[in-house]
Amino acid sequence: MSKRRNQRQSAPKREKVRDIFVARPFEGMADEPEWIALRELVPAASAPLTLKPEIIEEYGDRPVTLSTVLPMAWPAMTRQDGRVFIGLQRHVQSGDVSRDLAVAILSALRTEPGDTVSVPALPGEGPRLQDVLVDAPLDITMHDGFEYWLDAEQADDPNVKASLERANASIYPTVRMQSAHAAYWCRVAPDKGHVRWVLPEPEDKALDALARLSAAGDLLLGENTKFAGMFRAHGLLVPVWDIPGEPEGADWEAPLADFAKRYADILAETGPLDADARRAKQGLIGRQLTLR
Repeated sequence: MSKRRNQRQSAPKREKVRDIFVARPFEGMADEPEWIALRELVPAASAPLTLKPEIIEEYGDRPVTLSTVLPMAWPAMTRQDGRVFIGLQRHVQSGDVSRDLAVAILSALRTEPGDTVSVPALPGEGPRLQDVLVDAPLDITMHDGFEYWLDAEQADDPNVKASLERANASIYPTVRMQSAHAAYWCRVAPDKGHVRWVLPEPEDKALDALARLSAAGDLLLGENTKFAGMFRAHGLLVPVWDIPGEPEGADWEAPLADFAKRYADILAETGPLDADARRAKQGLIGRQLTLR
């Protein structure tokens, strides 16, 4: 038997990490729609997070901030002042976004301030966000740039600086709407904008309501608007409207409020869909795009 073959046979087998897909990772959290919006729709925003007392007792009490994205799409980073940042939008992830974010938080808390945070791509079983954070609505701050990432030392790092410039260049104007929770206006081109709203209801219930509205001709936000379709994002539906680019976000508050009332009213209908609504539902299903 060759020496190399003998080494292969005697080497301990590496434990295989089993990945589990969770279709609705933020389910049960007080602000599930906003977690989804920040992960999938919003370019630059942040929110402070509160650790559970048992986590503070084990890891210490350090400020933790949720960020839509971090430099070079890191999952987490620690600043010299001890603050921990967690990135929602990242390149590598497992099938359970909640588990990914929880392990990123715990990995950062174990990391000395200013050091690079090592986060496993497939964390396996363990605590999820719901086990690590005090559940509460997110106190979201919208940003025009990502300067809030940095302390003085990081600002001098040429790699981080380059990433900051690229990230800032990718930000399109975005406004958090007041007339519906987890709804956002954005301008993606001078002549084109979107309104996107993460609906809090389960997919089937939301889809039936939208189908009834579509059949009744009540799916638009007004003249010169178009219902572009829907995202299926982490277990919830996100209807998207194409709108003219020139008006500002505030100009769409009233049309969205009117639609939100129509949507809330039709949610109360629980009977089977009529023929028109069934046809409309099939059309809506064909205009869905799943985000993961």
